[in-house]
Amino acid sequence: MLALAKVVARLRAEVVDLESGASMTAVLERAKGVVMAQMGLAAEAAQELLLDRAEQHRRTLLEECWITLGRIRGEAGTGRARPAPNAPGLPRENVLPREHGLPRENGLSRENGPSPFRSDRYFVGGARPAGHRTALAVLAKGLTAARTPDDVAQLLRAALGATAAVGGVMIYAVATAGSLELVGSAGVGDALAEQWSHIPPLSGVAALEAVGLQEALWLDDPERDSARYLLIGDPPERWPSRAWIPVPGSLPMTTVVGFFRTLPGPFDARTRTLLRRAVRLCSGPLRVDGGQHATRPSDEDVAAVQTIFDALTGPAVLLTPLRSGTGDVEDYLIDAATPEAVDVAGRRGKELVGRRILETYPTIAGTSLWEGYLDTLVTGAVHEGDPFTYEEVTAGVPQKSVYSVRASRLGGRLVVSWIRHDTAARETRRLADMQRLGNLGWAGWNLSTGTITWSDQVYVIFDREPALGPMPLEELPRHLVAEDLPRIGTAVRRLLVEGRAVDESFRISTAHGVRHLRIVAEAQRDADGTPVEAHGFFQDLTAQKGTELALRDSERHNLVQRGMLKAERALGARLQDTLLPIPEQSLELADLCVDVAYFPADRGLNVGGDWYSAIELPDRSALFVVGDVAGHGLAAVGTMAQLRFTAKGMAITGSGLPDVLDRLNALLLHTAADERATTATMVMGRYQPWDHRLSWVRAGHLPPLLIRDGEARFLPQPEGCLLGASHGSRYEESELALLPGDHLLLYTDGLVEEPGEDLSQGLDRLAVKALRLLRGGHPMLARTLAATGTGAGTGTGTGTGNRDDICVLDIHLPDGAGEGPLREA
Repeated sequence: MLALAKVVARLRAEVVDLESGASMTAVLERAKGVVMAQMGLAAEAAQELLLDRAEQHRRTLLEECWITLGRIRGEAGTGRARPAPNAPGLPRENVLPREHGLPRENGLSRENGPSPFRSDRYFVGGARPAGHRTALAVLAKGLTAARTPDDVAQLLRAALGATAAVGGVMIYAVATAGSLELVGSAGVGDALAEQWSHIPPLSGVAALEAVGLQEALWLDDPERDSARYLLIGDPPERWPSRAWIPVPGSLPMTTVVGFFRTLPGPFDARTRTLLRRAVRLCSGPLRVDGGQHATRPSDEDVAAVQTIFDALTGPAVLLTPLRSGTGDVEDYLIDAATPEAVDVAGRRGKELVGRRILETYPTIAGTSLWEGYLDTLVTGAVHEGDPFTYEEVTAGVPQKSVYSVRASRLGGRLVVSWIRHDTAARETRRLADMQRLGNLGWAGWNLSTGTITWSDQVYVIFDREPALGPMPLEELPRHLVAEDLPRIGTAVRRLLVEGRAVDESFRISTAHGVRHLRIVAEAQRDADGTPVEAHGFFQDLTAQKGTELALRDSERHNLVQRGMLKAERALGARLQDTLLPIPEQSLELADLCVDVAYFPADRGLNVGGDWYSAIELPDRSALFVVGDVAGHGLAAVGTMAQLRFTAKGMAITGSGLPDVLDRLNALLLHTAADERATTATMVMGRYQPWDHRLSWVRAGHLPPLLIRDGEARFLPQPEGCLLGASHGSRYEESELALLPGDHLLLYTDGLVEEPGEDLSQGLDRLAVKALRLLRGGHPMLARTLAATGTGAGTGTGTGTGNRDDICVLDIHLPDGAGEGPLREA
């Protein structure tokens, strides 16, 4: 990984160098020429020096070239040489920061600075200080005579010097390729102005970032700011706080004003407002969009009125009277409407434009409101009628609303605004219901008056008595969980200083325990961009968090259980595969050809208890067993192993078949009190090759199927109850003489059972299908039956996805008894 990282770093450096060389060859050559002239170096050595400087200061080669050329401008303006960038005495602000990307937070105090939960930091209310009013008045008066950006910069420094401690002003305008050109300055000195007369499009320059973000930047911490930005000034402590404010105008804003303060510490809300208003006053002479100002819209210009309406709150429309041939007003046409204008039918805003009043409100003709409109058109007097009820039938449903209407004349038209009283009451009820059902409440803070407003549900969320009133900002940290305090403090600063929306989750401690809350809030700014109000909502997410935690615990528990179950089933599957090896070819036992097939219900996931055994006994006879243990899993596999090995051991030692079943029944009954108690079925046969006789017994198992001379029949069943069911069970033995060509099938119920049908139907299908397969010449009958199944529909079939295990033994006596190797399974 280390070697790979080095390769990637080297390749990335090469790509950056190639791009820089291809796009800015002229800049590189000029910088090399400067270094060659200053240091007396060859071209190659000069380029190596530039590369070393860039690497030392963590810059790109292009950035180092621009800075080198910028220093030459400063030397030309002062007539004195400046030290190399890596020489002693170079001020810190002339070195790009180690991390010169965009800062994550702007204008935030240090950790040991003022608390973000002090409300006086954000309060902008009260009367404007007399010094601020005087400063703006002086500035406004001086701007009438200002002709150049330098004049504006001098005015700003003179007007704001005493009030806001402004010691220097620099004004930049966006030039070609995203660079900045200094168009005006005051108080910074000719040398510094010349050095910073051109700012290339580099990262880590506050002025460029303010233009890019279209937002003001407030730099009030020299140590932190110098680590993030390339600061202007020598040394930076000369101006411990700075502000870069874009000049408002047509978007995007392309002019930015920099204020350099001699006063340390953060900008308070009033100072921010003062500087923003000062920049706004200067927008006329500073705007670079051609200085074109919109002419005052004509009263008759409907488009201009609609533009104004789009910015208004509240319902209002512009009506043009439609007159008859005699000059009488027959109707009014809606030419413009505000976004909040809504009629009884629910049509909103511009949906009303182009409609007639009598089309929209057909019952208004002849009313006092209609007469008021006519009177306002004729006399120009404002009409303000008393509240009245208006009823309209929409979609067959009568709808009533109470209105207060105001009409005033605008040229030959009417501007009509109204208040819909029932809407406010209805919306209030809906808002209360929504807050109660969603467990959320709204809150607002007027930064001009200092008034905090809470809805009733917020008191419930914070578990606070309404008599105490809304919680002041200073009290909030006492309720926050300690781990959430820094994050919420950052959110408060982002909302109330930068005016940015926030969406944060946090926890508070109440008398009833910790609650999980969420705040979603936004700030409303004044014309200068200063936050003057914040509003949003709090939501109690405690119940959801509790559900999430419970669900997470349940998921962890399920994962543990699933892992244990998977391990158990995997172990069972391995045990089953070990205990029941499936031969790839047919077995030859006691002159018989035996075909064995076993398909589990779902291998590795749902291990069953079906089993078989086919072995040679010491007297050269053969033992055949097929059994089925009730249930699945390790318990079924364990019981299967007990039965299989016990049956084999007793048969090998010479026990009779009925005795074997009797002992197996006793074995299962002995474990009846165990939690693993179960039952089992079994069919067992012993074949004697010297007389071709098969003696067999059963314990609740399905009857064997004999296929002889092209016919199939099930053998009569001797008495025998399933194992583990009851004490005193009797097991009878039957005999069958096998003839050459016979097939005897032993099988488990998975081969014939189908849900919802009688077992006899499955047995009949088995007989028919076995005959058909033999007639078709299939050599391995057991495997074909188990693989294809006998089901009428779905279920048995492929061996993967069977409803139950399938085990089949096909015992076949060939026409001529052959000798061959004896095997057992």
